[in-house]
Amino acid sequence: MGAASKTPARRTAALLTAVALAVTAAGCAGPDGAEDRAATLSVLDYYTDATEHAQWGALLKECGEQAGVRIEHRSVPGPSLVTAVLRQASARTLPDLLMLDNPDVQRIAATGALTPLRQYGVDLDGYAEGILSAGTYDGEVYGVTPAVNTVALFYNEDMLDEAGVAVPRTWDELRAAAAALTRPGRYGMAVDADATFESSWQFLPFLWSNGGKETDLTGPEAVQALRLWTDLLSDGSMSRSVLDWNQADLHDQFAAGRTAMMINGPWRISELDKVRGLRWSVAPVPVPERGRRPVTPLGGELWTVPRTASKARQEKAARVLDCLTGPRESLTVAGQYHTVPARTAVAEKYAARTPRMAAFVDAVRTARPRTGRTGERWPSTATGIYQAIQLALTGQKTPEAALAEGRRTAARATG
Repeated sequence: MGAASKTPARRTAALLTAVALAVTAAGCAGPDGAEDRAATLSVLDYYTDATEHAQWGALLKECGEQAGVRIEHRSVPGPSLVTAVLRQASARTLPDLLMLDNPDVQRIAATGALTPLRQYGVDLDGYAEGILSAGTYDGEVYGVTPAVNTVALFYNEDMLDEAGVAVPRTWDELRAAAAALTRPGRYGMAVDADATFESSWQFLPFLWSNGGKETDLTGPEAVQALRLWTDLLSDGSMSRSVLDWNQADLHDQFAAGRTAMMINGPWRISELDKVRGLRWSVAPVPVPERGRRPVTPLGGELWTVPRTASKARQEKAARVLDCLTGPRESLTVAGQYHTVPARTAVAEKYAARTPRMAAFVDAVRTARPRTGRTGERWPSTATGIYQAIQLALTGQKTPEAALAEGRRTAARATG
């Protein structure tokens, strides 16, 4: 989903170095014998939920049949996937087809563990620029996906109607609406401000829509964005508990009527639909002033073809990947998970028949990958961002001082 992959950069640095050396030593050489003629391909992802695992398993089976292979589908918990992949790469036991959260693709590609997709003839047309760049490293595309996600503003229709509040479109309107919607037992607004990559992910729309850069955390645009969050907290429009809430917690608060608005992703829709009597809708993330477009982070997982000893198996895996990302399969995945088809033309058709997804489809057109400016350094940058959020919202430092400390943290982690 949105902000997966919470493995700190320092924790994986040694493994990354070892993997690069191992892959360099292994190169592309390998016996093209009996192994290449094997009728089974191994697939690894982090869809451990029983329903998700079964849904992806069915799709993989179908695409495997089209490619003339059987599929061995295995899932590991999300937090352990990158570590498992790095160890497999070092031991030269990588799967034939690998799913990675999009911020992890560049750092895995940097080790040489993945193969460029153009050489297999994988269809790379029709994707928005941000989606294709998410899977690109050093000019080569290593990962693509059937569907993506991002964030938007969820709001309780009844609460806004009762308070006579219009859906906020700007930061000033957001502050005013959040204050008007706040009353005993209910807050007007909620964001994920916990000490994880999820809060960094939720902060990016405010940073980017204000013209800020994650590579310049002490710039005035970043300070203004963080001050918006601290103002919402200090005037009582947000609970101090946002410092501990993740995106699932935001959902629970919204579903229970304890917050009137929240920032969250479309993966929450299935559960919100189960809440009896809840009337809700979705709008774009508010921007600093009218006339600006919200710029949101691109979420979702990318499918890659690891470098193995067998080129023939890599070619088969690429055929399965090409099937997974086809228009029909993209619509299937988007419908199952309330995500956005990755190809623009398919997404537009999807939005027309699924109006509640229109805000997400529109946001994806200009969404950016988190690694766009930082590359494999994103985990270090994300750590600095969520540290700054924590320092500012707890009142330990001003937004300016908090972001300066966050920048130093990111620099130390990168070094």
